[in-house]
Formats: sequence, structure tokens, C-alpha cells
Amino acid sequence: MTELLIFVGGLLVLMAIGLPVVVAIGVTSFIALVFTGTGGLPVELLPLRMVQTLNNFTLLAIPLFILAANIMNIGSTTTRIFDFATALVGFTKGGLGHANVVASSIFATMSGTAVADAAGLGSIEIKAMRERGYELGYSTGVTAASSVIGPILPPSIALVVYGWLANVSIGGLFMAGLLPGILMALLLMGMTVVLGATGKVVMPKPTPFDACEVARTGKRAILPLMMPAIIVGGIWGGFFTPTEAGAIASLYAVILGGLIYRDLSLRDLFHAFQRTLMFSAVILLIIAVSSFYGWILVRMGIPQALAGQVASIEMPMFALLLCFALFFLLIGCFMSVIESILIFTPIVVPAALSAGLDPVHFGIVMVITLSVGVITPPFGTVLFLMVGITRLRYGQVVKAVLPFLLPILATIVLLIAIPELATWLPEVMGY
Repeated sequence: MTELLIFVGGLLVLMAIGLPVVVAIGVTSFIALVFTGTGGLPVELLPLRMVQTLNNFTLLAIPLFILAANIMNIGSTTTRIFDFATALVGFTKGGLGHANVVASSIFATMSGTAVADAAGLGSIEIKAMRERGYELGYSTGVTAASSVIGPILPPSIALVVYGWLANVSIGGLFMAGLLPGILMALLLMGMTVVLGATGKVVMPKPTPFDACEVARTGKRAILPLMMPAIIVGGIWGGFFTPTEAGAIASLYAVILGGLIYRDLSLRDLFHAFQRTLMFSAVILLIIAVSSFYGWILVRMGIPQALAGQVASIEMPMFALLLCFALFFLLIGCFMSVIESILIFTPIVVPAALSAGLDPVHFGIVMVITLSVGVITPPFGTVLFLMVGITRLRYGQVVKAVLPFLLPILATIVLLIAIPELATWLPEVMGY
């Protein structure tokens, strides 16, 4: 346990003094390699293992799904999705708040990340709600909170990374995220009802339900809405792997924007590839360095020692998983989801397995609780994105998000208490 404190504590200290995450992980791994008695291993092993790590078919899913999201963010695709969601649920009290959550849930099945969700739909949703008379604070809060659904519903990049590190079926994890993601969306919509009913937020009068408008916007959005069906249905049916699903999603996005809607130019496509290249390079570099970090951990016997300690603790599964969740909530406030998964999965998963926790259920709990960090201070990336979109002060954005933390935390507690929310679908589908 002393080695664990030194190894992880040193990493956190390096990040606290301002070093980039990838540099902090690399320096910690290098120090461990040279000074911790790992058997006289050559320093050259670090770059060799980094290259070997990236030579992996599964990891191709990450840039492919990022590319699909970047392409879908160009042109009219996101507007079509939001217009359809508005026509579908806009007739209820607080209708655009519900539409916000529905649209984010739909887009989550295309983007795989919270930031892509907030960046793609955020400005559209807030602009529409402002024009209909909704309070800017409420609009900001529901937009930021609904983005948390992004890393839960398939195709989640966070689940791809967790599945690869923990040696868990990524298809099974995708299925496991469906029910918790839907539950979170419903509870967020329920919070909108509560805020309107209690008078905490003044809701504009809803517009009458118009079946013709639903049909019209549904017709405009039918092709984008087919992408989630293609991704999930293809994986479900065994027609392609999650990585192949990413390639199909990217190709479908290009066909949709370039040939059908004709709002995707070659210049736009170039910029989408450029953004994908830059973002993927950052993620994959962190993955490469983190994999060596995890390998050093295992070689030093840290995860095995921690697993033994956890296995010796006598407490109910619910209490143990709740402790893990609280730890992840704290970590998520200071580190991104992907970084946290890369660093802590090699440490905590062996401990969780030794305690009898299901790796699929544990993975969903881990990803959801870490994802809350995108809307919590001090480093919540979506919070800063909302500041840029709304021009509100950082403190105002944080205050606007606070009520919506309740349904998100309620989702986590229900998921911990009822493991079947995560494990039922994978079992039914044979994962």
C-alpha cells in the first residue's frame, strides 16, 4: 500500500503543479521503471510498449466515432434532431427542456462524449430556449446536465477504453449503458417537471401538439435517427464489431452530409478530419503512456495487493460499490473521464473483481460517476463550454447546474442498488 500511495500520490502531485497529464504519467512511469527495482528493465521498453499498445484494432473505434461526431456537427443534422425532439415533446410544460434532454440522448448515440454533445447541440438548444422565453440559467443547467448522457449510451468512447483495459466485452458494455442512460434522461425530465410545478423556474406556455409538425420534422430527421439504429442494431445482431460500427457511422455521416443534405463541403470534411486528428492524437498518446503506467503497476504488484486488501474488507456489496462511486465522483472533479479510466482501471478493477463485483456493472458505475465531473467544479469541461456559449459567469453556470445533479446522483444510487439495470440487457443478448 505504501508503493501505491507513492506511485499514485506522485502522479497527482505532478498534475497539481501544472504538468500536462500525459507528461505526469510518463514521468511517474519512467521514475518507477528506473528506481523501483522492477528487474533491471531497459528504459527503451517505454516507447516500445507505447507503440505496441496502439497497435490494437479495438482502439480504432475511438478516432472513428470522434470523426462521425465531428461530421454530424457540421451542417443541419443537429438542427434536424432538435427540431424533431421539440415537436415530439414541446407541447408539455417545460417542453423545450424535455426536448433538450431527448435531443441530447439521441445525439449521445452518435457522439459518444459529453463535450461533443454539449458543443454540437448546446448553442442550438440554448438559442431556441431563449427565443421561447425560458430563463437562461435553467436553459444552461439542463443543457449541461443532459450532456452527461453522452458517455453512457452507446457508442461511448469511455466504455471502449474501459472495456479494452478491463478485458470486458465492449458490445456488452454498450448494451449495459442503454437502460441507465434512458433512466437518467427520464429523471432529468422529471426534474424539469418538479422545477415548473414548484415555481422554482417560470416555464413559458407550451405550444399545442401538432401531429403534422411531428411528421414534418420526423421526416427531416429520419436519416440522422437511423444512425443509432444502425450502430446498436448492427452490434446487437453481430453484423459488425464496435470498431467496424465506428467506420460505418463515419461513412454514413459523410453520405448524409455530402450527398443527401449537401451541406458538407470538402473544406468542411477536411476540417472535421483535422479536428479528429488533433483530438484523437491527444487521447491516443495518453492511452499509450497510461498503458505503460498500468503495466508497471501490475509488475510492482500494486493492483494485486489492493485486491487482497479489498477482499478482506467485510461490507455489503452496495456499501463497497458506493465507496467506489464516491471515490470516482471526487476524482472526476479533477480529471477527465478518459484520463481517470486509463489511470485507475488497472488499479481498481482487480480489487472489484476480488470482492465479487460484476465487471460490466462496475464499469457502468465507474463511467457514469466519472462523467459527472464534466459538470462539477473546478475543472468541469462542459461548465467552461457553457460559459463560452451563454456568456454567463462561471459561478452562475455552476449554480444553474446544481438542481440537475440530483437526478444524476439518483441514477447512480439506483444503478448501484439494482445491478440488473446494467446487467440484464447484456445477459439477454448473450454477452
